Amino acid sequence: MPAAQPSRPGAASPDARRPAANPWSVDLRELGRRPGSMQELERTLPAPADWRVELIGVPAGAEVRLRLRLESVMEGVLVTGEVDVPVTGSCARCLEPIEDGLELDVQELFAYEGSTTEATSEEDEVRRVEGDHIDLEPMVRDLVVLSLPLAPTCTEDCAGLCVDCGQRLDDLPADHTHEQLDPRWAGLAARFTAAPNAGADDPEEN
Repeated sequence: MPAAQPSRPGAASPDARRPAANPWSVDLRELGRRPGSMQELERTLPAPADWRVELIGVPAGAEVRLRLRLESVMEGVLVTGEVDVPVTGSCARCLEPIEDGLELDVQELFAYEGSTTEATSEEDEVRRVEGDHIDLEPMVRDLVVLSLPLAPTCTEDCAGLCVDCGQRLDDLPADHTHEQLDPRWAGLAARFTAAPNAGADDPEEN
């Protein structure tokens, strides 16, 4: 039997050349296809970078907690359970930072190839079982992003910012106001304000 050839320096092993496993992929071989069989699934996975809307979203790499039940049905695999995810962003009224979390319920059917559901549904209307696996990431991403508020607020009754000074109204006294000067008189008022200082250094007054 010929001796095994030593690996070349710098050559990658077959395992090293394989793409990294998708942590959102679920192997269905243990579940099987017998209707009624079930499998519990709990995972904590890192969030991708694109789960957000303009003012709020899930920080990239944040922990997404999944508590799911997979049930084999005639048409595919029914996924039900809960998703917990942290969100951060800015208040749409006062721009203060927001840190919160979403607790979302999920119920989604992944259809088998060739099933009635798969055959009668448009491409973007149903999720599909791919071989012996399902990919949970698109399902969870859509669930989370569609639940994000387009105009998040730090509190339900946030008063926003003062239009004159830009400070947060909730941090200012209730009687906070600004003197409104008619712009037609603004130049004259500036001259009177500057007058006392203007003559202070006049040598004829000393």
